[in-house]
Amino acid sequence: MVAISDYGNHLEPAWCPGCGNFAILEAVKQALVAGGLKLADVLFVAGIGQAAKAPHYLGANLFNGLHGRALPAATGAKLANPALKVVVESGDGCCYGEGGNHFLAAVRRNIDLTLVVHNNQIYGLTKGQASPTTATGMVTKAQPHGVFAEAFNPLLVAIAMRAGMVARGFSGRLEQLAGLIQQGMAHRGLALIDVLQPCVSFNKVNTFAWYQQRCYDIPPEHDPTDWQLAMALADEGGDKIPLGVLYRNDRLPYEDHFPVIAKQPLMAQPVDRQQLADMVNNFF
Repeated sequence: MVAISDYGNHLEPAWCPGCGNFAILEAVKQALVAGGLKLADVLFVAGIGQAAKAPHYLGANLFNGLHGRALPAATGAKLANPALKVVVESGDGCCYGEGGNHFLAAVRRNIDLTLVVHNNQIYGLTKGQASPTTATGMVTKAQPHGVFAEAFNPLLVAIAMRAGMVARGFSGRLEQLAGLIQQGMAHRGLALIDVLQPCVSFNKVNTFAWYQQRCYDIPPEHDPTDWQLAMALADEGGDKIPLGVLYRNDRLPYEDHFPVIAKQPLMAQPVDRQQLADMVNNFF
Protein backbone atom coordinates (compact mmCIF):
# COMPACT_ATOMS: atom_id res chain seq x y z
CA MET A 1 0.00 0.00 0.00
CA VAL A 2 1.38 3.43 -0.95
CA ALA A 3 0.80 6.87 0.56
CA ILE A 4 1.17 10.46 -0.66
CA SER A 5 4.33 10.79 1.45
CA ASP A 6 5.95 7.97 -0.56
CA TYR A 7 5.95 10.21 -3.64
CA GLY A 8 7.34 13.32 -1.95
CA ASN A 9 10.95 14.43 -1.72
CA HIS A 10 12.99 17.14 0.00
CA LEU A 11 13.11 19.54 -2.98
CA GLU A 12 11.15 22.79 -2.87
CA PRO A 13 9.38 23.61 -6.17
CA ALA A 14 10.87 26.61 -7.97
CA TRP A 15 7.56 27.80 -9.40
CA CYS A 16 5.91 31.18 -8.92
CA PRO A 17 3.40 31.37 -6.02
CA GLY A 18 -0.03 30.64 -7.46
CA CYS A 19 1.28 28.64 -10.43
CA GLY A 20 -1.08 25.91 -11.62
CA ASN A 21 1.78 23.42 -11.57
CA PHE A 22 1.41 22.99 -7.80
CA ALA A 23 -2.10 21.59 -8.13
CA ILE A 24 -1.12 19.34 -11.04
CA LEU A 25 1.77 17.92 -8.99
CA GLU A 26 -0.62 17.16 -6.15
CA ALA A 27 -3.16 15.61 -8.54
CA VAL A 28 -0.49 13.31 -9.98
CA LYS A 29 0.46 12.15 -6.48
CA GLN A 30 -3.18 11.47 -5.61
CA ALA A 31 -3.67 9.52 -8.83
CA LEU A 32 -0.60 7.37 -8.15
CA VAL A 33 -1.81 6.55 -4.65
CA ALA A 34 -5.38 5.90 -5.76
CA GLY A 35 -4.05 3.52 -8.40
CA GLY A 36 -1.90 1.72 -5.83
CA LEU A 37 1.22 2.25 -7.94
CA LYS A 38 4.50 1.59 -6.12
CA LEU A 39 7.60 3.70 -6.74
CA ALA A 40 9.46 0.92 -8.54
CA ASP A 41 6.57 0.39 -10.95
CA VAL A 42 6.48 3.94 -12.34
CA LEU A 43 8.76 5.96 -14.62
CA PHE A 44 8.26 9.67 -15.28
CA VAL A 45 9.66 11.13 -18.50
CA ALA A 46 9.91 14.86 -19.19
CA GLY A 47 11.55 17.29 -21.59
CA ILE A 48 12.33 20.93 -20.88
CA GLY A 49 10.19 23.64 -19.33
CA GLN A 50 8.43 24.53 -16.10
CA ALA A 51 6.07 21.59 -16.56
CA ALA A 52 8.98 19.24 -17.16
CA LYS A 53 10.29 20.13 -13.71
CA ALA A 54 7.25 18.54 -12.06
CA PRO A 55 8.71 15.00 -11.79
CA HIS A 56 11.78 16.51 -10.06
CA TYR A 57 9.56 17.04 -7.02
CA LEU A 58 8.36 13.45 -6.95
CA GLY A 59 10.17 10.63 -5.22
CA ALA A 60 9.99 8.48 -8.34
CA ASN A 61 12.09 7.22 -11.25
CA LEU A 62 12.73 10.02 -13.75
CA PHE A 63 14.27 10.49 -17.18
CA ASN A 64 14.73 14.09 -18.33
CA GLY A 65 15.32 14.31 -22.06
CA LEU A 66 15.66 17.01 -24.68
CA HIS A 67 13.13 19.76 -25.35
CA GLY A 68 10.09 18.19 -26.99
CA ARG A 69 11.60 14.70 -26.99
CA ALA A 70 9.95 13.14 -23.95
CA LEU A 71 7.55 10.96 -25.95
CA PRO A 72 10.16 9.04 -28.02
CA ALA A 73 12.22 8.39 -24.86
CA ALA A 74 9.09 7.20 -23.07
CA THR A 75 8.20 4.98 -26.04
CA GLY A 76 11.61 3.31 -25.84
CA ALA A 77 11.25 2.69 -22.11
CA LYS A 78 7.77 1.23 -22.55
CA LEU A 79 8.87 -1.12 -25.34
CA ALA A 80 11.87 -2.29 -23.28
CA ASN A 81 9.73 -2.96 -20.23
CA PRO A 82 5.96 -3.09 -20.94
CA ALA A 83 5.24 -3.79 -17.27
CA LEU A 84 6.44 -0.30 -16.36
CA LYS A 85 3.80 2.44 -15.90
CA VAL A 86 5.24 5.31 -17.93
CA VAL A 87 3.95 8.85 -17.38
CA VAL A 88 5.04 11.78 -19.54
CA GLU A 89 4.73 15.31 -18.17
CA SER A 90 5.15 18.12 -20.64
CA GLY A 91 4.07 21.69 -21.34
CA ASP A 92 2.05 23.04 -24.26
CA GLY A 93 5.22 24.43 -25.85
CA CYS A 94 7.34 21.33 -25.27
CA CYS A 95 4.70 18.80 -26.39
CA TYR A 96 2.69 20.63 -29.05
CA GLY A 97 5.51 22.88 -30.35
CA GLU A 98 9.00 21.38 -30.28
CA GLY A 99 7.56 17.90 -29.84
CA GLY A 100 4.61 18.28 -32.20
CA ASN A 101 5.67 15.56 -34.57
CA HIS A 102 6.33 13.18 -31.68
CA PHE A 103 2.86 13.96 -30.35
CA LEU A 104 1.31 12.94 -33.68
CA ALA A 105 3.44 9.77 -33.85
CA ALA A 106 2.46 8.74 -30.32
CA VAL A 107 -1.23 9.20 -31.12
CA ARG A 108 -0.89 7.18 -34.33
CA ARG A 109 0.92 4.35 -32.57
CA ASN A 110 -1.31 4.35 -29.49
CA ILE A 111 1.63 3.36 -27.29
CA ASP A 112 0.54 2.69 -23.70
CA LEU A 113 1.61 5.99 -22.09
CA THR A 114 -0.09 8.53 -19.85
CA LEU A 115 0.57 11.99 -21.27
CA VAL A 116 -0.14 14.87 -18.87
CA VAL A 117 0.25 18.22 -20.63
CA HIS A 118 0.45 21.36 -18.47
CA ASN A 119 -1.31 23.79 -20.80
CA ASN A 120 -0.91 27.42 -19.66
CA GLN A 121 -1.09 28.77 -23.23
CA ILE A 122 2.33 30.47 -22.97
CA TYR A 123 6.04 29.70 -22.70
CA GLY A 124 6.70 30.31 -19.00
CA LEU A 125 10.31 29.16 -18.67
CA THR A 126 11.51 31.48 -21.42
CA LYS A 127 9.50 34.42 -20.11
CA GLY A 128 6.33 34.65 -22.09
CA GLN A 129 6.46 33.97 -25.81
CA ALA A 130 3.31 32.66 -27.49
CA SER A 131 2.98 28.87 -27.48
CA PRO A 132 1.02 26.75 -30.00
CA THR A 133 -2.10 27.05 -27.81
CA THR A 134 -1.96 30.84 -27.29
CA ALA A 135 -5.16 32.43 -28.55
CA THR A 136 -5.11 34.39 -31.80
CA GLY A 137 -4.65 38.11 -31.15
CA MET A 138 -3.12 37.73 -27.67
CA VAL A 139 -0.27 40.19 -27.07
CA THR A 140 2.90 38.78 -25.56
CA LYS A 141 6.46 40.05 -25.07
CA ALA A 142 7.53 38.43 -28.35
CA GLN A 143 4.28 39.20 -30.21
CA PRO A 144 3.61 42.90 -29.43
CA HIS A 145 1.10 43.13 -32.31
CA GLY A 146 -0.75 40.03 -31.18
CA VAL A 147 -0.53 36.39 -32.27
CA PHE A 148 -1.40 35.99 -35.96
CA ALA A 149 -1.59 32.18 -36.06
CA GLU A 150 -4.62 30.06 -35.22
CA ALA A 151 -4.34 28.31 -31.84
CA PHE A 152 -3.56 24.59 -31.94
CA ASN A 153 -6.39 22.43 -30.57
CA PRO A 154 -4.71 19.26 -29.21
CA LEU A 155 -7.96 17.57 -28.24
CA LEU A 156 -9.46 17.98 -31.68
CA VAL A 157 -6.32 16.57 -33.32
CA ALA A 158 -6.01 13.65 -30.89
CA ILE A 159 -9.66 12.67 -31.28
CA ALA A 160 -9.56 13.08 -35.06
CA MET A 161 -6.69 10.54 -35.07
CA ARG A 162 -8.55 8.30 -32.61
CA ALA A 163 -6.15 8.46 -29.69
CA GLY A 164 -6.89 5.84 -27.03
CA MET A 165 -8.21 8.29 -24.42
CA VAL A 166 -8.59 12.06 -24.54
CA ALA A 167 -9.49 14.17 -21.51
CA ARG A 168 -9.24 17.73 -20.30
CA GLY A 169 -8.76 18.88 -16.72
CA PHE A 170 -8.25 22.17 -14.89
CA SER A 171 -5.75 22.76 -12.11
CA GLY A 172 -8.47 24.59 -10.17
CA ARG A 173 -10.49 21.36 -9.84
CA LEU A 174 -8.04 19.09 -8.06
CA GLU A 175 -10.28 16.14 -7.24
CA GLN A 176 -11.60 15.86 -10.79
CA LEU A 177 -8.10 16.23 -12.24
CA ALA A 178 -6.67 13.48 -10.02
CA GLY A 179 -9.49 11.20 -11.17
CA LEU A 180 -8.79 11.93 -14.84
CA ILE A 181 -5.07 11.19 -14.43
CA GLN A 182 -5.89 7.97 -12.59
CA GLN A 183 -8.20 6.93 -15.44
CA GLY A 184 -5.41 7.74 -17.89
CA MET A 185 -2.97 5.55 -15.99
CA ALA A 186 -5.47 2.68 -15.97
CA HIS A 187 -6.20 2.97 -19.70
CA ARG A 188 -4.28 0.65 -22.06
CA GLY A 189 -3.09 2.85 -24.90
CA LEU A 190 -2.16 6.50 -25.21
CA ALA A 191 -4.08 8.63 -22.70
CA LEU A 192 -3.86 12.40 -23.19
CA ILE A 193 -4.86 14.56 -20.24
CA ASP A 194 -4.59 18.19 -21.31
CA VAL A 195 -4.61 20.33 -18.16
CA LEU A 196 -5.56 24.00 -18.27
CA GLN A 197 -3.63 26.03 -15.74
CA PRO A 198 -2.90 29.71 -15.05
CA CYS A 199 0.58 31.13 -15.58
CA VAL A 200 0.45 33.96 -13.05
CA SER A 201 3.60 35.69 -14.32
CA PHE A 202 3.35 35.68 -18.11
CA ASN A 203 -0.28 35.07 -19.07
CA LYS A 204 -2.51 37.86 -17.77
CA VAL A 205 -5.48 36.79 -19.93
CA ASN A 206 -6.11 33.13 -19.07
CA THR A 207 -6.20 33.60 -15.31
CA PHE A 208 -7.64 31.33 -12.62
CA ALA A 209 -10.87 33.38 -12.64
CA TRP A 210 -11.00 33.29 -16.47
CA TYR A 211 -10.93 29.49 -16.44
CA GLN A 212 -13.38 29.24 -13.54
CA GLN A 213 -15.95 31.30 -15.45
CA ARG A 214 -15.72 29.16 -18.59
CA CYS A 215 -15.03 25.57 -17.56
CA TYR A 216 -17.94 23.17 -17.11
CA ASP A 217 -18.19 19.44 -16.44
CA ILE A 218 -19.13 17.14 -19.31
CA PRO A 219 -22.57 15.69 -18.46
CA PRO A 220 -22.42 12.12 -17.10
CA GLU A 221 -24.64 10.86 -19.93
CA HIS A 222 -21.93 11.70 -22.51
CA ASP A 223 -20.80 8.56 -24.33
CA PRO A 224 -16.98 8.84 -24.74
CA THR A 225 -17.03 6.13 -27.42
CA ASP A 226 -19.09 8.39 -29.69
CA TRP A 227 -16.42 9.89 -31.96
CA GLN A 228 -18.62 12.57 -33.51
CA LEU A 229 -19.91 13.84 -30.17
CA ALA A 230 -16.35 13.89 -28.86
CA MET A 231 -15.22 15.93 -31.86
CA ALA A 232 -18.03 18.42 -31.22
CA LEU A 233 -16.99 18.77 -27.56
CA ALA A 234 -13.34 19.24 -28.50
CA ASP A 235 -14.33 21.98 -30.93
CA GLU A 236 -15.88 24.02 -28.12
CA GLY A 237 -13.80 26.86 -26.80
CA GLY A 238 -13.91 30.50 -25.82
CA ASP A 239 -16.75 30.83 -23.32
CA LYS A 240 -17.48 27.09 -23.01
CA ILE A 241 -14.66 24.71 -22.07
CA PRO A 242 -15.68 21.11 -21.33
CA LEU A 243 -13.85 19.17 -18.59
CA GLY A 244 -13.75 15.38 -18.29
CA VAL A 245 -13.22 12.42 -20.60
CA LEU A 246 -14.18 13.44 -24.12
CA TYR A 247 -13.21 10.28 -25.96
CA ARG A 248 -12.11 6.71 -25.34
CA ASN A 249 -11.66 3.59 -27.47
CA ASP A 250 -10.19 0.11 -27.16
CA ARG A 251 -7.51 0.29 -29.88
CA LEU A 252 -4.73 -2.25 -29.45
CA PRO A 253 -1.70 -0.65 -27.73
CA TYR A 254 1.36 -0.36 -29.95
CA GLU A 255 3.50 -2.76 -27.92
CA ASP A 256 0.92 -5.55 -28.32
CA HIS A 257 1.90 -5.85 -32.00
CA PHE A 258 5.35 -7.26 -31.16
CA PRO A 259 5.40 -11.00 -30.35
CA VAL A 260 9.01 -10.75 -29.16
CA ILE A 261 7.87 -8.47 -26.32
CA ALA A 262 4.94 -10.67 -25.40
CA LYS A 263 7.34 -13.59 -24.91
CA GLN A 264 9.59 -11.69 -22.52
CA PRO A 265 10.42 -7.99 -21.89
CA LEU A 266 13.34 -6.80 -24.00
CA MET A 267 15.20 -5.76 -20.86
CA ALA A 268 15.16 -9.38 -19.65
CA GLN A 269 16.19 -11.01 -22.92
CA PRO A 270 19.81 -12.14 -23.46
CA VAL A 271 21.93 -10.39 -26.07
CA ASP A 272 23.28 -12.61 -28.86
CA ARG A 273 26.44 -10.66 -29.66
CA GLN A 274 27.40 -12.87 -32.60
CA GLN A 275 23.99 -12.32 -34.22
CA LEU A 276 24.33 -8.60 -33.56
CA ALA A 277 27.80 -8.53 -35.14
CA ASP A 278 26.54 -10.45 -38.18
CA MET A 279 23.66 -8.03 -38.60
CA VAL A 280 25.94 -4.98 -38.38
CA ASN A 281 28.38 -6.51 -40.86
CA ASN A 282 25.62 -7.34 -43.33
CA PHE A 283 24.16 -3.86 -43.01
CA PHE A 284 27.40 -2.09 -43.77
